[in-house]
Amino acid sequence: MGRRLLAALALLAGMHAAAFAQNWPNKPVRVIVPVTPGSALDITARVIAERLSAQLGQTFVVENRTGAGGTIGAAFVAKSEPDGYTILIHSAAIAIFPATFANLPFDTARDFAAVTPAVSVPLVLVVSPSRHTSLKALVATAKAKPGAINYATVGAGAAAHMTAERLRLSAGFEAQQIPFRGAPEAQTEVLAGRVDFFFSPVLAALPLLKSGQLRALAVSSSKRASALPDVPTTVEAGYPNSEYDFWLGFFLPAKTPRDIVERLHQEIRKAKEHPDVKAKLAKSGGEPMDMTPAQFQDYIRKSVEMNRVLAKAAGIKLQ
Repeated sequence: MGRRLLAALALLAGMHAAAFAQNWPNKPVRVIVPVTPGSALDITARVIAERLSAQLGQTFVVENRTGAGGTIGAAFVAKSEPDGYTILIHSAAIAIFPATFANLPFDTARDFAAVTPAVSVPLVLVVSPSRHTSLKALVATAKAKPGAINYATVGAGAAAHMTAERLRLSAGFEAQQIPFRGAPEAQTEVLAGRVDFFFSPVLAALPLLKSGQLRALAVSSSKRASALPDVPTTVEAGYPNSEYDFWLGFFLPAKTPRDIVERLHQEIRKAKEHPDVKAKLAKSGGEPMDMTPAQFQDYIRKSVEMNRVLAKAAGIKLQ
């Protein structure tokens, strides 16, 4: 009798969750962006939120909650009600935080339900055309003069830093990190020849690449960038285990009912297939990327561990 009662209760709970997901959303949904307006993350959030509003007949409101390198917005969502009405869009940085922050207000692997990646954003290794002709030439110079090579980042532990360190460790050379406030400043220093290389977002680098002021040696992603089809990946250039994928993706609080997680996944996937959304994401530098919630959750877990190993090997200190 007890087993039958438990089975009946479980069935009722499942039916309730399914009904809840079917009726979701029945009020406005907040999409939390942990960085400032105008960024690739913010643009992606707004493009997809607008489409979700049209698909579901409910308002998806984008809200920028910035600060502490993107951890404030993430912490807000981690502590929100797990009812599907507070969504987080974040970048690969959320999987870097555990390796670079000593006292995070959340656990990346445990406090979020991964929904789906939105896009990948390839980074391209750019140099001054007068300094280096190929990635192999850059590595050869670095090995011939240990410590003489430097590279730009937009801060310790940021994607450009982790990407450069993964390549450096794979290729086996020494290099000094020089942090800047943003990609434009870093590109200017590379262009002037004062910095040897920088892993720049492809979109930000394209004008200088097309004008010949910068040269692209490789992209960090697992696949070639559609905007730079003739530029090899770092792995194709001869450096195994040097790839570093930078992506943007959606999350919900960890205890959100699975039916809502799956429903949101399907709706975002549908939104990304809309021609207008596809065009706008491509224009902002995004490349197609798709995973199920389970695949994305596993990917996050593995990424967190990879970044911990990478940070330790590179000597990156906790902030």
